[in-house]
Amino acid sequence: MIDVPAHITGTVWKIEKKPGEAVSSGDVLVILESMKMEMPIEAPEAGKVAEVRCKEGQAVSEGEVLVVLQPG
Repeated sequence: MIDVPAHITGTVWKIEKKPGEAVSSGDVLVILESMKMEMPIEAPEAGKVAEVRCKEGQAVSEGEVLVVLQPG
């Protein structure tokens, strides 16, 4: 499994992918908002979304795991 963490502290603005969805490397999984800027969190490699560990509107810290991918 591949943990995809937040690279900044911010608020989850939008969740782009749901559990079970296939993703390609570079696909946007989650969009964070920090200091009025939108920051996309991208899939580091292709696979399937195994778990989404955040909700829209949730405050998250840098390094917090937002999505877990199953490689593939």
